[in-house]
Amino acid sequence: MKFQEKDHALLVSHQGERLRIEAWGKNSLRIRATRYMDFTGRNWALDEEVPGEQRKAEVMICEPEPDGSGRDNEWVLQMKKYATIQNGRLKVKVNGAGVLSFYRDEKLFLREYYRNYLGTESKESCCLKIVGREYRAIVGGDYGLTVRFEGNDGEKIYGMGQYQQPYLDLKGCVLELAQRNSQVSVPFAVSSLGYGFLWNNPAVGKVSFGKNYTEWHAEATKEVDYWITVGDTPGEILENYTGVTGHSPMMPENLLGLWQCKLRYRTQEEVLTVARKYHELGIVLDVIVIDFFHWTRQGDWQFDPRYWPDPKAMCEELHAMGTKVMVSVWPTVDKKSVNFKELNDRGLLIRTERGSTQTYDFQGDCLEIDLTNPEAREFLWEKCKKHYFDYGIDMFWLDNAEPDYAVYDYDNYRYALGCALEVSNIYPKMFTQTFYDGLKEAGREKEMLHLVRSGWAGSQKYGALIWSGDVPSTFESLRDQLSAGLNMGLAGIPWWTTDIGGFMTMDVSSPEFKELLIRWFEFAVFSPVLRMHGDRGPHDIPPLSDQEYGGGSLYTGHANELWSYGEEAFAIMKTWTEKRQALKPYIGELMRQASESGAPLMRTMFYEFPEDDKCWDLSDQYMFGSRYLVAPILHAGEREREVYLPAGSWKDFSDGSVYEGGRVIIAQASIERIPVFEKV
Repeated sequence: MKFQEKDHALLVSHQGERLRIEAWGKNSLRIRATRYMDFTGRNWALDEEVPGEQRKAEVMICEPEPDGSGRDNEWVLQMKKYATIQNGRLKVKVNGAGVLSFYRDEKLFLREYYRNYLGTESKESCCLKIVGREYRAIVGGDYGLTVRFEGNDGEKIYGMGQYQQPYLDLKGCVLELAQRNSQVSVPFAVSSLGYGFLWNNPAVGKVSFGKNYTEWHAEATKEVDYWITVGDTPGEILENYTGVTGHSPMMPENLLGLWQCKLRYRTQEEVLTVARKYHELGIVLDVIVIDFFHWTRQGDWQFDPRYWPDPKAMCEELHAMGTKVMVSVWPTVDKKSVNFKELNDRGLLIRTERGSTQTYDFQGDCLEIDLTNPEAREFLWEKCKKHYFDYGIDMFWLDNAEPDYAVYDYDNYRYALGCALEVSNIYPKMFTQTFYDGLKEAGREKEMLHLVRSGWAGSQKYGALIWSGDVPSTFESLRDQLSAGLNMGLAGIPWWTTDIGGFMTMDVSSPEFKELLIRWFEFAVFSPVLRMHGDRGPHDIPPLSDQEYGGGSLYTGHANELWSYGEEAFAIMKTWTEKRQALKPYIGELMRQASESGAPLMRTMFYEFPEDDKCWDLSDQYMFGSRYLVAPILHAGEREREVYLPAGSWKDFSDGSVYEGGRVIIAQASIERIPVFEKV
């Protein structure tokens, strides 16, 4: 075992492994290890500039000599060796076997799980031959990697992005580290013990937050890379994290009201007709969204001129009504697309390792553009600038951003950046970066926003508004979205939204769906973005064309505007839209906080009340900023529910009644209202 200090970093070498620990931000350390000669040099999510004073740490190395008694054999001396590195309140100790222990204010809070003869510091069996950092060679390739940590009784774990499950506390959960439609892997966890942990590795894998130990696994990688920080509150931890991964831009106030979308507006005239009616009704429409297959073929990245004859005039009319325009962009490229040959010849498409070259099969024989390649990013932006931005399109909806594969066989795909098993999770971040860089170059840096179906650690700095994907239209799904949105915020992504009412509806006219829609809408008013969207079945509307391709050939869903669901539903949603309008200045202030410190808009109860033990167990209510407590209605037929009010005074948002906190109350919830309380 060799310890060395170099440039304020602790370097350790032992039996072919190189370990590097260094300061990386406030009260934070980055840990890397490899069995190669050197590290890759890739910073992945940690690509923000870190001030010089936050890159310096105190290193101490202790290598005792024999005491002359003859009792100090080689193993004893090895175990007496250790080194420490400290940055502010965070310290790591490395013992003579290379086992890492982590201390916050000198108190141990995390240790590698190690059960081997040399280096055991616990009473557990040393005969298991289990080590904390395990490399398993892939024949002809890199390593499958597993990193293990001891479990902590009573610990709660949050964050990690978006998973379609009701669990807010992730302790006891096994999470796939992979991007799928409605699943977003953002591998940053916040612990109730006062630390945050980033698995700084875009490889496909999994994490198990077990009771006995935590295990992180990467299917293919070249090195261990993780980052850890400590703080007194979740807010401090997130501030440290976004300080090294990036902050969201400032979202303009004219995007904080109602967004209108459906699957799908098929023509320019349909879009204008909807916007004109909102304008006539006096309902402020901030954004209207043009969904997929407005194009000719996937990968053409342009309007179908038969149904969109004058996009520039359309945008001008919408802008005159105060409405911004967003258009859907997919990374998929049909082999019959006008761009396929050039993309294929230049090697700008994701490749398969075996079998067919096809990677996606919805409405065509498709591949996907490889946006880990800077040339591909430049190509895509050039086409979208020419065919969308130059017409007046304001923003881009980056759908299928995972990318969505026909089959999630990650071992069969390869990017310019590496095999999919090693790098796939970073793809949606680079999809977003494509449009961030393009709009920045076009002078639109202060109006940066992209609606994206997936993301990774650091996506927030590229203006990613992540939505929860194609989720079912059920109350069970609504409950899942609440946990998803709260954990997404704790993973450093403050801009998050859902399809109001869920995406997949089989019977748009049923009373059950209308109730769900209203409850979802009421919840969405107290989320970062209020957005109507969904595929409103059944699919019994004839297509515009019998041709085999183009925007007229594909099905569409039923109407999805506020007035589409009857007078009662319209009146309720219109009233809540007006309340959202009145909240715009407050939401704008929350957006400023998100941009400056990484604070999410939707906050778990313990984020605002970390000293209240009860708040750490609440998963069905949340804070919208620091002022509003929101208790959404999450079950069909529910007309009242329990709400916990922390200490202090709370005013009912609907009727002005004031309640003293520190207790549970029964709040009324007629179909026109959900329990919301303002802190006074």
